[in-house]
Amino acid sequence: MLVAPEDDPRRLALDKAVADAVRARLAAGTRPSPDADALGLREALTGLAPAEAVVVRAVLGRIDAVTGEPLVLWGSASQTLAADRFGLGGRAVADPEQALAAVRDGARALIDLAPGKAWWSRLLAEPALRVTAALPDDRRALPRALMVERRDPGPTGDDRTFWATDSGLPDARVVAALGAAGLAASPLIAAGGLKLFILAGYVQPMDGRLSSVPGTLSGVLGAAPIF
Repeated sequence: MLVAPEDDPRRLALDKAVADAVRARLAAGTRPSPDADALGLREALTGLAPAEAVVVRAVLGRIDAVTGEPLVLWGSASQTLAADRFGLGGRAVADPEQALAAVRDGARALIDLAPGKAWWSRLLAEPALRVTAALPDDRRALPRALMVERRDPGPTGDDRTFWATDSGLPDARVVAALGAAGLAASPLIAAGGLKLFILAGYVQPMDGRLSSVPGTLSGVLGAAPIF
């Protein structure tokens, strides 16, 4: 015989509370800047256990996917990372140039850091396009994909900055030169005669410490919060 499940009013009330909170948060819309998003997320995650934080990030990520700019994806890592963070609503494109073109038209793009693809060097010539996030955004993991938007990232108190150079010096010498200028750096990827480095903290494009570092073509591409 079929047995009807017992009523569970307590859990039902909690489920409805979650649904009401999601409805209200969707109605509130987006925050005005990437750094405001990061600061709000940090506050929401404060005091949560790891398992709780995973669930909250998933819910808030899907809200961001609905309320934020359209999301374009290039690369297998970006598709996997975006599905985990934002759900399955991102649109995959065939190459990084299509992704950047979508950003110029008002979307945002999560783009793989892939060997042989120096798409990120284009940002040196297009300061309107900025890196605003890097996934994974866990300090224990190297970024595998960068989020590019037509918004400027601001400092959140715990960030990493992305800086590119055409210097032909070995990575260790570039890192040493940046260190001598007061910047902690680590190499991330190289392609097309250019190198991409991570600088610790939030570094502005016009930071005077970058005036004497190696390379004739170099610059800050943006910054991303760490959680």
